[in-house]
Amino acid sequence: MDVFQREANSVDVASSLRELREARGISMRTLATKSGLSANALSMIERGKTSPSVSTLYKLADALGVSITAFFGAETEKKQVVFLKQDERSRMSFTRGLFEALGGEKFVGRVEPFMLTLESGASSGPHSIVHSGHEFIFVFADIWITRWRKRFFTWVRGDSLLFASKLQHKWKNPSNTVTNALIVISGFAEGEQPHAMHWKKRE
Repeated sequence: MDVFQREANSVDVASSLRELREARGISMRTLATKSGLSANALSMIERGKTSPSVSTLYKLADALGVSITAFFGAETEKKQVVFLKQDERSRMSFTRGLFEALGGEKFVGRVEPFMLTLESGASSGPHSIVHSGHEFIFVFADIWITRWRKRFFTWVRGDSLLFASKLQHKWKNPSNTVTNALIVISGFAEGEQPHAMHWKKRE
């Protein structure tokens, strides 16, 4: 996925993960236990030998007690107005895709917009997602499938969906081409990290 790697060069997941873990005095074995990963898998990520999936990134962020944006570097002061040029976005590549934050990590309000670029087969994982607030999805390229409760929505370019996030949902790109979507989550409870719930393992 060379195009994704070029756009995400500013984020060194291996170094960021090691720094976050060591700053909190957490051993690799302890973090592996808390995140549900094997110590070997965690070691491979920290040494830059493998690229973590989105699900893995969010498990690690949850186990460390940080937002996924902590992997992007030092946290900045929250602002009432956030203007971002395209090349200023916080970007992180993951297995089969690219996550792009659109300012929610810098904003004082309870809204989180982000872009997902997904290769064929990328998905939110086997477990359903549930969180507070509301969610809006707009698809820019074919094809995207969302499961909302027991209903399945098959998307094409320009389709959108707005729903209460307390309803169980999943997503997947089953096509043979790359697809893109804009996701906006709003109205969530204070202290909640809804973007994390989109890839955390649900028990």
